[in-house]
Amino acid sequence: MTAVTADPSVVAVVLSYDGRALLETILPSLAAQTYPNLRTLVIDNGSSDDSLVYLAREWPDVEVLALPKNIGVAAALNRGMAAARGDLIALLNNDIELEPGCLAELVETMRAHPDAAVACPKLVNYYRRDHLDGTGDVYRWGGEAGRRAHGERDTGQYDRAQDVFSACGGAALYRTAALADVGAYDESFFAYYEDVDWSFRAQLAGWRCRYAPSAVAYHIGGATLGGELSDFLLYHNWRNQIWVMAKNWPLAALIVHSPQVLFVQGRNLLIALRSGRVGLWLGVWRAALAGLPGVLRKRRGVQRSRRISVRELHRRVALGR
Repeated sequence: MTAVTADPSVVAVVLSYDGRALLETILPSLAAQTYPNLRTLVIDNGSSDDSLVYLAREWPDVEVLALPKNIGVAAALNRGMAAARGDLIALLNNDIELEPGCLAELVETMRAHPDAAVACPKLVNYYRRDHLDGTGDVYRWGGEAGRRAHGERDTGQYDRAQDVFSACGGAALYRTAALADVGAYDESFFAYYEDVDWSFRAQLAGWRCRYAPSAVAYHIGGATLGGELSDFLLYHNWRNQIWVMAKNWPLAALIVHSPQVLFVQGRNLLIALRSGRVGLWLGVWRAALAGLPGVLRKRRGVQRSRRISVRELHRRVALGR
């Protein structure tokens, strides 16, 4: 594990797709950060709006990596992380607004916890600022992940800094040394669960994930990838849940928790039946099975590099409950 030196270099990587209006919120909030050693890099994921014109005109000092087409969330973030060249890399969706001290608080968390691969802020609902959007991610042995405290009124009940299982990749600070150890995001996921998959691999490798409530960010939510129950979201969530399990779960966990997995998969089928999406559900399983040989090849590397016991993994999955 690698300690953070005084004032490490931080690169804020902002992923944007047709997000011209959203850039008007996140970029001023980055410019207002109190942390001194900070650069901003915008990854434009093949936008068709005037984002690039706006960036060149209004933010000439911001670095821009313009991708010729939309290559997916995971792949675009990988391009950004490869180009960032910082001690710490903040991955940010374009629908985020940061409090001025947010990145400074996250850096301090990484400095205080050298075994932390990633630190995440308290995410607050952008429109209802007395409500939480997420306080780190929880993972369940049915194969699902979710934002802890999503939708709850903020009464200070999540103001304790602690370990959590996973960080939402929409707003998190990653340690470059951990990225080198764990590897990049899995680009086959395209979007959704790529951050959960990465945090799972980091946990297996012995790293930790820290929640820092003193770092605050506001999340608009759904501004780029659509509504909460869009076909796009359901397809990628359901398929990628299967791949996370097949790739990362030790065999003992797969055996012990198979009843929970079957319950979740049965519930997903019921959702598909009730919403007229049986074709979507079948497409999920066709794609999941077609990709399984590649997932199993990756599994061998993940399991070989595992540094914690199954018992310790169970303890970590219970974090934040």
